[in-house]
Amino acid sequence: MIHCVYHPCYSQLVLPQNHGFPITKYQHLYQQLQRHPQQHKLRWHQPDAAPLAQIERCHHPEYLHQFLGNRIAAAPLKRMGFPWSEALVTRTLTSVGGTVLTTELALEQGIALHLSGGYHHAHYDFGSGYCVFNDLVIAAEVALTRPAIHKVVIFDLDVHQGDGTAALCQSRPEIISCSVHCDSNFPSRKQRSDFDFGLARGCQDDDYLQSVSEALALVTRLHQPDLLIYDAGVDVHHQDRLGHLSISNRGLRRREQLVLSYCLNNNLPVACVIGGGYDRDPEALTHRHRQLFDAALELL
Repeated sequence: MIHCVYHPCYSQLVLPQNHGFPITKYQHLYQQLQRHPQQHKLRWHQPDAAPLAQIERCHHPEYLHQFLGNRIAAAPLKRMGFPWSEALVTRTLTSVGGTVLTTELALEQGIALHLSGGYHHAHYDFGSGYCVFNDLVIAAEVALTRPAIHKVVIFDLDVHQGDGTAALCQSRPEIISCSVHCDSNFPSRKQRSDFDFGLARGCQDDDYLQSVSEALALVTRLHQPDLLIYDAGVDVHHQDRLGHLSISNRGLRRREQLVLSYCLNNNLPVACVIGGGYDRDPEALTHRHRQLFDAALELL
């Protein structure tokens, strides 16, 4: 049984026409998984909004309350990438709650998958690049409140460096940040992760998968984590408009098989979020995100 986390509010956000964020992808992925030949092996969980106290563990209280009260100035709001709305507040808090729930399920079941998450550009006191609050670091912090959890790895394979994650983890030795990304891409000013693997534009399947394999083996061998939070961004795909790497559909599937099988073979609980993906073709984008779920179903 694969435990999956989803809430309809993930796609219930009205954005301006021609806005760059593919807000409908979460609903499309959920609907496609409902028709999956092995959908009987998927167990669904609906999250609640994250308590504000969880968010304040990682973000400035004033920034949190400015966001909740629609008091963020125009320039920081533009950097965040979304116009403010009550629906954005609901979606943001619920998505953070979804990643926290995913980590809890992973610790109990060995693996869990979230049909949202990966908001790794969110910093302590500002949002950036379609990211408001850093669900990855918040979820890791919550997991570390368990007596048996001493170290968490955030393994980020989104095409963009998780600069917010890197900055937030610099003061958190129990949370190890590892980012495998396109070096010549957003953000222009990188932060220092615990492990950074910057890849050249145009990197293809074999070189990419070798880097992923080496990064995963290195970070887990050195730190022996009790939990791995995996950002499975598909913007590494060669047709993604914000990517600049050249990874094929087959390469994506091999990547998901590599990461999930490594965790399962090493008895390492893995909580997965779907991360970035920016193709304007919803069918193509859904197919890429689905590789994570297909790989999980193959392995269990």
